[in-house]
Amino acid sequence: MTADTKILLVLTSQATMGDDPRPTGVWFEELSTPYYAFVDAGLTVEIASVAGGNVPVDPHSIEAEGSRAPSVARFLADAAAMTRLRQSLALDTVSADGYAAVFLPGGHGTMWDLATSERLASLLSAAWADGKVVAAVCHGPAGLVNARDVDGKPLVAGRRVSAFTNREEAAAQLTEIVPFLLETRLRELGTRYESGPDFEPFALRDGRLVTGQNPASSERAAQLVLEALGAGK
Repeated sequence: MTADTKILLVLTSQATMGDDPRPTGVWFEELSTPYYAFVDAGLTVEIASVAGGNVPVDPHSIEAEGSRAPSVARFLADAAAMTRLRQSLALDTVSADGYAAVFLPGGHGTMWDLATSERLASLLSAAWADGKVVAAVCHGPAGLVNARDVDGKPLVAGRRVSAFTNREEAAAQLTEIVPFLLETRLRELGTRYESGPDFEPFALRDGRLVTGQNPASSERAAQLVLEALGAGK
């Protein structure tokens, strides 16, 4: 793996909980932890979002200064990284060409726009057909629900997949707010759904498909991507 190996992070552009005015967006740790796992491994990381431009960040994911996750504090202090976040590539302007992997960080915003983006479904389907690594964490797997494998079946069907659980959604008191329950949808698509204890790290790899359960799973998911790319131990 070298700096010529590129990974595309695709983020939500959804800033509210649908018609509910409560703010959402990307969950910062699910962006910053994989970002630096890849950068520190010597890879080039580019950031895209559904609409392009400034990416909304869930305000609940930015802890008070002094109690932030190390990767969050590092990203906020990294001028180049923040510029990429504020000037993200529009999804319509990118393709899977040139990237070794596509990674979908979560945040509740993904449930509205990643889940319904035909462009993202097409990009992920093309990435998979071309032998690339496809990965997502927490609510990021919402972006996988319309992707297809080379046989035209749901990409996740028959594969080991994790994502934010129904129990975790209930604990967040958002079961009645989100447009669908992610665990339920993934099961309906025929996944071999797996999870660990609520809000504890849990991620898994099924060949070139990597998924993580929740924000705490971001680091493990990123390491599994590196493993899938041949860059991990």
